[in-house]
Amino acid sequence: MHESAGGAQPQRWHLPLSWQQHARRIGVITVWLLSAALMAILVRLVWPEPRPLSPREVAHIAAEVMAMATPAPPYSAVAYRAVLPAVVIVEARREGTSASQADLGSGVIVSQRGDILTSLHVIRGARSIEVTFADNTRSPAFLTNAQPEKDIAVLRPARLPSSFQPAVLGNPSGLRVGDEVFVVGHPMGLTASLTAGVVSGLQRTATPQGLDTRLEGLIQFDAAVNPGNSGGPLVNRNGEVVGIVIGLLSPVQQRAFAGIGLAVPIDVAGGAAGLPPY
Repeated sequence: MHESAGGAQPQRWHLPLSWQQHARRIGVITVWLLSAALMAILVRLVWPEPRPLSPREVAHIAAEVMAMATPAPPYSAVAYRAVLPAVVIVEARREGTSASQADLGSGVIVSQRGDILTSLHVIRGARSIEVTFADNTRSPAFLTNAQPEKDIAVLRPARLPSSFQPAVLGNPSGLRVGDEVFVVGHPMGLTASLTAGVVSGLQRTATPQGLDTRLEGLIQFDAAVNPGNSGGPLVNRNGEVVGIVIGLLSPVQQRAFAGIGLAVPIDVAGGAAGLPPY
């Protein structure tokens, strides 16, 4: 063995430091990859992959989402459901008519006593009056009060249903031209019909079709009314009664709707039934 000059120790061969670092990095990456693979296996064992949804399940979920996004019902539907339990059919039989023949009108229950407001001309001259309630029970009825100058009558049924719901009365003083209003009644014998419109005018003076009395302080509206609607309620968007329908105006001398309906404000009409004014 040869020694270097000056008695120096023999040289030792070492891998370059960069190769050592590289090897360590490869080892760390390998361990990390193995750990990740092992973790993935454990996750699959503990939380298996969810099964795909069936078409029926997808449709059910979609229906639930759509139901949550369903808009509120229109005001017309709210008003109709609110007042319908208080609306009655009024049948008036006059002298010279058979038992099967009757003039048809509408009415609305306005008190816990069962008082019914309707139009006076619907029952004027009748030898008998019968009302049909929302549950289809029927009863004779009798005139208890009237306001001829307003074409308003109050009926009292001989028998009340086991349960009934008087209408909620609104404040006609709060009405403005353009407000939505609805009529519920029995035009042409088509029971429990709804028509919709707006207030067209207030404090009108007019002689409705078929009457010979000029009436004042009327609500004008454009919801369709026809024979059979007289005596029924005019309601606001909350289903509160703001008037009693008493007729229509027509440019032709026929009982056909031409866009002008008329109602007595409920605070005036209700006075005949002893209801407190607003």
